[in-house]
Amino acid sequence: LVFEGKNWFRLLESDRGADLPGKDVIYRFLNHASFAWRRFLQTLSLRIVRHFESLISSNRVRVFIVDDSVLSRNRSKKAELLARVFDHSTGKFTKGYTMLTLGWSDGFSFAPLDFVMLSSAKLANRICEMASNLSKRSNGYKRRMEAFSRKPDAVVALLERALTAGFTADYVLMDSWFTQTPLLRQLTARGLPVIGMVKEMKQRYLVQGKRMTLSEVFQSLPSSNAKDIKGSVIVHTACGLPLKLVFVRNRNKKREWLAILSTDASLEAVEIVRIYGMRWSIETFFKVTKSYLKLGTEFQGRSFDQLISHTTVVFSRYLAMEYERRESSDDRTLGGLFFLFADEVRDLDFQTALQQLMSLFIEMSQAKTKKNKTAVFCQLQDWISGLPSYIKG
Repeated sequence: LVFEGKNWFRLLESDRGADLPGKDVIYRFLNHASFAWRRFLQTLSLRIVRHFESLISSNRVRVFIVDDSVLSRNRSKKAELLARVFDHSTGKFTKGYTMLTLGWSDGFSFAPLDFVMLSSAKLANRICEMASNLSKRSNGYKRRMEAFSRKPDAVVALLERALTAGFTADYVLMDSWFTQTPLLRQLTARGLPVIGMVKEMKQRYLVQGKRMTLSEVFQSLPSSNAKDIKGSVIVHTACGLPLKLVFVRNRNKKREWLAILSTDASLEAVEIVRIYGMRWSIETFFKVTKSYLKLGTEFQGRSFDQLISHTTVVFSRYLAMEYERRESSDDRTLGGLFFLFADEVRDLDFQTALQQLMSLFIEMSQAKTKKNKTAVFCQLQDWISGLPSYIKG
């Protein structure tokens, strides 16, 4: 339906809706608390990722990407586990959910693997609580309990589930909101090197026995005439974790700089910057799913189960488009591919109609008795009356 540009609520009330399941059936399906949506998404993603891996060399870098995005529900009042969450893009609090997403990329394709829909661990920030009549053994109850997790704990759980499911990657990429020392230590202990942006905070780094802020580390570097990479240095955190900091020019503000860290100190500075550039694919993913695939806007139900099921459906739509783009070696953006899919769906209706018409003509030519010919003629009239108006025209 999303490729046809049609609303499913209006479709159920139209003439075509007579051949579809009823509204109650669809609501029960989306609101079912026992369906294993996570297992479905991981199984689908694993098949597609393994296909992508068969197309690339074994030396190509593969990465896990972790990032979050806010699903705003400002008009909602009684949605389950609705909370006041902070939106980093606007710098303000809004009503909704924080969608923490884990993806896989090889530099060309991006595949969403898993997600956690976070509410708020603080009772004061939660506007609505969870339903009380759920079985604690159901998948829906477990997903609701995840909504109270801290982001670092949720990140570790996402990566552990991905590794258990069979996904592999060389590095974990993340933004500056996640590159905190406790999380870096946890991921490094699990054999997952991290590359991420780091921002100026109270964090101090040990450089030749001296405790320095991020700005002081940059100022201590020898001057460089390099256009993009200003310099790099190996530092240690207070707990002794070695990091390699790479300082690059901020293209938006030429007089400022940005810092990228890597827990793999053996990587060259240029390689660290190149690998971190692969993180941008998750930003494209958020843009496409929200602008074209109706993430967070197609359904406005109050159930948390419906939120999980619909998000999984949207991620599956993206996987189908990404698979098609990779199969055809398509250089177009996913936005253009969306409209191409929409055109193909509309053409498919016309092709199906012609096939049905030809089959009726063949059946009419084979009819031997007048009774059979009359029956076929009635079928033809019913077929014509049921055609969409644009095909009739």
